[in-house]
Amino acid sequence: MTENEIATKLIGISIDVHNALGPGLLESAYKECLFYKISQSGLYVEKEKPMPLIFEAVKLDCGYRLDLLVDNKVVIEIKSVEALNDVHLAQTLTYLKLGEYKLGLLINFNVALLRNGIKRVVNQL
Repeated sequence: MTENEIATKLIGISIDVHNALGPGLLESAYKECLFYKISQSGLYVEKEKPMPLIFEAVKLDCGYRLDLLVDNKVVIEIKSVEALNDVHLAQTLTYLKLGEYKLGLLINFNVALLRNGIKRVVNQL
């Protein structure tokens, strides 16, 4: 599957989770439910995947972790905040660049309609 096909499937799964839980929970609750539903869908998903930083040819473990990585292609960064802002976008783009991934989904579950809380983030490799 391409990144776009995976993302389309992930958006549907995210909407299902949001419809079941609604807004207002902690990010960790949405992450666990998404992890479960994505696993059930047949896609390969990793949770809290370590993201090392390479600096001057040295691999440093700085504690960065991807919320979810799907089929080793699409990064999901989960938020439950009043509003997404530039720092959330920058964080997701940084993860894409560090891992050399093309596509990320920045999803804010703390909205009435999830469609308004999803941002596609593209890394221009």
